[in-house]
Amino acid sequence: MAWAAAVAIDLPLLVYHVQRLLAPMRSLFRALAGTVASYRDGDYNFGLSSNVHGELAELVAAHNRLGDTLREQRQALVERELLLDTMVQNTPVAMVLIDPSQRIVHANLAARSMLGGGRRLEGQSFEQLVDNSPAAMREALDRGGDGLFTVGDANDIEHGIEDTYHLSRRQFRLNGRRHELVLLRLLTAELRRQEVQTWKKVIRVISHELNNSLAPIASLAHSSAALLRRGQLERLPVALSTIEERARHLEGFIRDYARFAKLPAPRLQPVAWSSFVERLRSQVEFVAEDIPADDTVRCDAAQMEQCLINLLKNAHESGSPADGVGLAVRRLPQHWRIDILDRGTGMNEAVLANALLPFYSTKRHGTGLGLALAREIAEAHGGRIALLNREGGGLCVSMVLPR
Repeated sequence: MAWAAAVAIDLPLLVYHVQRLLAPMRSLFRALAGTVASYRDGDYNFGLSSNVHGELAELVAAHNRLGDTLREQRQALVERELLLDTMVQNTPVAMVLIDPSQRIVHANLAARSMLGGGRRLEGQSFEQLVDNSPAAMREALDRGGDGLFTVGDANDIEHGIEDTYHLSRRQFRLNGRRHELVLLRLLTAELRRQEVQTWKKVIRVISHELNNSLAPIASLAHSSAALLRRGQLERLPVALSTIEERARHLEGFIRDYARFAKLPAPRLQPVAWSSFVERLRSQVEFVAEDIPADDTVRCDAAQMEQCLINLLKNAHESGSPADGVGLAVRRLPQHWRIDILDRGTGMNEAVLANALLPFYSTKRHGTGLGLALAREIAEAHGGRIALLNREGGGLCVSMVLPR
C-alpha cells in the first residue's frame, strides 16, 4: 500500500515536470507551424527566435535561412515583374493577350490607345473589338499570320497620309490553356524616314550618273563645234562616237531604273528545268550541275531568266575563270534551291551586309540594281535570296523558291 501511495504522489509530479520540460519544444513547433502557414500565404516577414540548443537550434537557424531566401527571391520576382510590366506598358508596340474564349486577358497602354480609344480592354470580346476596327485592320486580323497592312481610305493613300502597321500573332500555353498574343506596331514614321533616305540616295545616284554622262557630252559637243569651225573634220568621228557611247550608257541606266521600279507581279506557270537552263546557256556561259531532267518549277519564266542572267553575269565579272561559274539546282522537301557559283574574289562582311540593298554597288560604273532586282524577283515568287562566301574563294548566290 505504501508503494501505491508513493506512485500516486510522484506520478503527477513526474507528469508536471515532463510537461514543463517539453513546453519550450511545443512552443517552438507551434511557431514553426505558424511561419510555414505564413510562407504558404506569401508572407515571408516572420522568423523564429528561440533559446533552444543542439539540433533544435540548427533547425531554427535553417528555418530562418529558408525564410530569408524565400523573402529575397520574392522581392527579386516582384522587381522583375514590375520591370516587365513597365516595359510592356511603355512599349510602342500594342500587345493584346487573348484567352481560348476570345476574351482579352491583358492589353497594354499602346493597345488601349490604338484599339480602344484609351479605355481598358480587359474582359472585352476580341472579335467584337476586331469588328469595330478599320476595314484594313479587320481584314489583316481575320487573315491571321504576320504581315504589313495600311489603314486609310483612297483619299488618304493618294495624299500619302495613310498609316502602315506590322501585325504578328503568336500562340502559347498559359496555365495549361492555349492563349494568343497579338502584336501591332505602327511603322508609319519609320517607313517615312526610310523613304526619305531612299529618295535622297536615289537622287544622289541619279545626279552622279547624269553628271558623269552629261558633263563629257557637253564638253565633247563644244569641242566638236570648235573642230567644225577649224575644219578639223578628221577628229569629229572620235568625239561623236564618245558622245554616242555616253548617251547610250545614260539610256541604259535610266532603262534599268525604270525596269526595277515597274517590275510587274509574276505570272506563275510550270516551266521545265531542262529547257529553261538551255535558254540560259544560249545567252551566258556556265557549268550546269544537278539539273533535274523531268521536273518543273512554277515561276514567271521571263522574270526568272532575267534574274539568273544578271546573277551569272555578275559571277563572270567577279574575276572568276569562265569554267568556275556554275549553276546548280537542288530539290528540297518543299522548295527548290538554285545556286549560282563562282571562284572570284568573294565579298567582305560589309559588302555582304549591303549587297542586296537597292543602289548599293562596289563597281565603278554599277547602278546597284542587279542584286536588288534579283531579290525583288525572288521575293515576288515567295522565295528568298542569300549571299555566301565559298570555301576556297568565290561566292555562292543561293535562291530558294517554293515547289
